[in-house]
Amino acid sequence: MMEVYTVTVVTGSKEYAGTKNFIYVTLVGEEGESERTMLDNVGLDFNRGSVGQYKVNSPSPLGTVLLVRLEKQKFFVDDNWFCSYVTVEPPAGGKLLTFPCYRWLVGDVVMELREGTAKLQKDDLLPVLQNHRKSELQERQEAYRWVTWVPGLPRCIDAPTEADLPPDVRFDNQKKSDFEHSLQFALVELSLKKLAVKFGTSWDDLEDFKRIFLKLKSPVAEYCMDHWQDDNFFGYQILNGSNPRMIQRCERLPDKFPVTAAMVQSSMSAQTNLDKELKAGNIYLLDYAIMDGIPANKVKGQPQYVAAPLCLLYRNPDGELLPIAIQLGQTPGLDTPIFLPTDPQLAWLLAKIWVRHAEFQVFELLSHLLRTHLVVEVICVATQRQLPAVHPIYKLLTPHLRYTLEINCRGRTQLISEDGILKQVTSTGGEGMVLLAQREYKLLTYRSLQPRYDFVDRGVTQLPNYFYRDHALMLWDAIHKFVSDMVQLFYKCDREVQEDLELQAWLRDIVQEGFAELPDFGLASELKTLDELSTLLAVIIFTCSAQHAATNNGQFDWCAWVPNTPCSMRQPPPMNKDAVTMETIMTSLPDVSQSCVQMAITWHLGRAQPDAVPLGKYIEEYFTEKQAVEVIGSFKVELLKIETNILSQNKGLALKYLYLLPSTIENSITI
Repeated sequence: MMEVYTVTVVTGSKEYAGTKNFIYVTLVGEEGESERTMLDNVGLDFNRGSVGQYKVNSPSPLGTVLLVRLEKQKFFVDDNWFCSYVTVEPPAGGKLLTFPCYRWLVGDVVMELREGTAKLQKDDLLPVLQNHRKSELQERQEAYRWVTWVPGLPRCIDAPTEADLPPDVRFDNQKKSDFEHSLQFALVELSLKKLAVKFGTSWDDLEDFKRIFLKLKSPVAEYCMDHWQDDNFFGYQILNGSNPRMIQRCERLPDKFPVTAAMVQSSMSAQTNLDKELKAGNIYLLDYAIMDGIPANKVKGQPQYVAAPLCLLYRNPDGELLPIAIQLGQTPGLDTPIFLPTDPQLAWLLAKIWVRHAEFQVFELLSHLLRTHLVVEVICVATQRQLPAVHPIYKLLTPHLRYTLEINCRGRTQLISEDGILKQVTSTGGEGMVLLAQREYKLLTYRSLQPRYDFVDRGVTQLPNYFYRDHALMLWDAIHKFVSDMVQLFYKCDREVQEDLELQAWLRDIVQEGFAELPDFGLASELKTLDELSTLLAVIIFTCSAQHAATNNGQFDWCAWVPNTPCSMRQPPPMNKDAVTMETIMTSLPDVSQSCVQMAITWHLGRAQPDAVPLGKYIEEYFTEKQAVEVIGSFKVELLKIETNILSQNKGLALKYLYLLPSTIENSITI
């Protein structure tokens, strides 16, 4: 007797997801296979966003349906198809089964889908399912290959350009179009070419920078424009700007920074002094030693300049963090004076500008690019190579790895390449940029990617008004609990973690391939406990969501007013405090062309993405189990509490810190 199964096929809603090619389906069960059936209803099938229901016959009962085999064959011309998922309802109203897909079918292709219940390798006892896992990974390992882009940096996907990536990790058409047109929009809105012609190469006065504040503005950028010369605002940015991870407590002044108590006494009350404040934990340090000796770029044949500043900061009784001494090099001497707030106003201002110039290089190349984008790319490649789609860790991580491979490929070809945007405008573009990243990579540790350890190690757990720290820890705790709860659904004890060969292969790929040149990274090549797994997953999700948001989302706010965070300096650091004039400052700051590109590129990269998926929202349902769905629901509730808490903290603040508001954090690195 013929058995009739009801099959529902859901086509994705993204642009060009539909197809006019032929689609066939075969159901593979424990006891056999159904007829190969062409899916063809009256009217057009497989349009974008369509839901089609079909009958599939089988000459005998199939038992439990294990796989759905989809086939696409071209009709005159090839027409790619994005299938979201397939459901199968057995005869006589049996349990409805869901087979997630969320993949492109390109060319004449056969694809087999697993039912959505997450399974570890040990849970697949049937040979057909074991073989499916193996063949899927073999196929992916051929498509996702490791390559060394630059020695001394994390390894990456073997794809010279984004066009060489597998289709499943490419931008959707809407994302691609928006990305490619947004920078052009910024340039047009600013009328940059006209500005460059009309106003020449250098600005005449600080007020001239307002000319590029035409339409692209933000409340924080405007606040920055008005307050950027204030010492307390300088300190605020160190805590809550785009690079909130540099500051560290100073218990003893380094020998290379010979600040005396008398030099900084005017910044303190008569009842205290530098030694007392060091012991009390109120003195902090910014040390840009990593910049020392970095070769400077040339822009249009003109030399640019680099410095490696040291900046001492004081937390005063009012809770303000104030700069109290700046040295613009790592070697003290007559040519490297220590600048103080009591110095001539323009000399002190220029010294702060040099610190902010170092900030631009460090946050863009190190805190942002290296410590989020490149670190997460290692996870992307290893996940594709070693975890089959049915694995619970693959299901957990996939939404958090969306678009990262393409944005990184575009970054390598358009932003940080030999002729990329940073080479054209920044002081460290080209050779210096690579060397800077290589230096930081040698210092990168797994421990430093865990926020609670990071704050303890830098001695900043008690700093007031450190909103980045407070919000990061709330998010870290929520993410860690989320992944811990999810892990415990699929692993009942440490031994199951140790015996998961796919999981262990995934970790070895991360450590031995992705971070191959980093023996002191601090992540072992074997996972031994549930807690180790949960912590690693929390690091991954935190890095590609919250940490990326903290270093990316505010870059326009802090860099749009170019004197506040200049991308380059066109004169060497001053050696004589009394010789600094306004002309010195103006000829040091980026020229008109550099300033315009800085404003445009930081708007382009820092703006909210139109197709952003916020943290905790999963538009593609990889998990079908009730318990897993409940864990995701609890995570969403916790994020909503954090959202409410952050909004409450920001009430009444003249300068709000909203970069770690969950609704504004993307699930993954997409820009």
